Amino acid sequence: MPIRNWIGAVTLAMIMMPAAAADYPDKPVRFIVPYAPGGSSDILARLFGQRLTETMGQPFVVDNRPGAGGMIGTAILARAPGDGYTLILQDMPHTINPAVHDKVPYDPLLDFTPITLVARAPQWLFVHPGVAARSVNELVKLAKAQPGTYKIGSAGNGSGTHLMAELLMRGAGIELTHAPYKGAGPAVAATVAGEMNAVFTSMPAAIAFVKSGRLRPIGVTTDKRNPAQPDVPTFAESGLPGMTLFHWFGVLAPAKLAAPRVTELETQIKAAVNHPSVQERYKAMLIEPATTTPGEFRALIRSDLERWGKIVRAAGIKAL
Repeated sequence: MPIRNWIGAVTLAMIMMPAAAADYPDKPVRFIVPYAPGGSSDILARLFGQRLTETMGQPFVVDNRPGAGGMIGTAILARAPGDGYTLILQDMPHTINPAVHDKVPYDPLLDFTPITLVARAPQWLFVHPGVAARSVNELVKLAKAQPGTYKIGSAGNGSGTHLMAELLMRGAGIELTHAPYKGAGPAVAATVAGEMNAVFTSMPAAIAFVKSGRLRPIGVTTDKRNPAQPDVPTFAESGLPGMTLFHWFGVLAPAKLAAPRVTELETQIKAAVNHPSVQERYKAMLIEPATTTPGEFRALIRSDLERWGKIVRAAGIKAL
């Protein structure tokens, strides 16, 4: 090849490289939520789906795949191509499921590419207004007087909300009747309807019902009371310091996603977290913005697998 033609070919390739990188995404992106509509994960995924659609030029389509404590939707992601066109809005139960289920159809570390956290939120204990309790201590007294009478819903067997219910029962020495649903949304709806007496979830899934008086928060897992709900005691104040924790939310892709796409997604998602409109929604939902590098997110998953494994084994919790 003449030197002139060779230089021309190299120049053309160099010009085309940024364009090719900028082509992602060039078709809709599937954004899996491993729970039913209406829960905190669903609300956050739709918030980010809308924002990423605007900034990345292709639809980020939320696909709710509930069941098995989030494992059905997560297994779909694990089998998807590692091309950046299938993502999941994952949360803390990803690190709980391997401890409470005998079989998990994927490796929680090796089968995924962490991108970044997007938020963290305390867990709140809500009761139906018909329950005569305005604090955890008052609910504990009622439950001790009538063991098994009070019913608590969860996002599913082995979910984070199920684990919170189990920690409450064991820590307070009470017996509640647990009822699993296919996601936090249905569990909250059942509590609003009076089918359940109580439910754990983060505030985004419940705040509309709190404002309308159809749910009452009686406990929160932060170490200090939330300024937006100053009358709600912490679990530590109620004598349950082991229930001080945050529930995280983050974006995962399938394994072996190419580094340039990891970087692009990390950059775009972090920009979305920091956008004023998203920050305002976070404030309204009483959740905190939280981002990480992919490596930090992977380390969090690894450490939480160990943490929850110890807690689940010590409490003898198993999925039904």
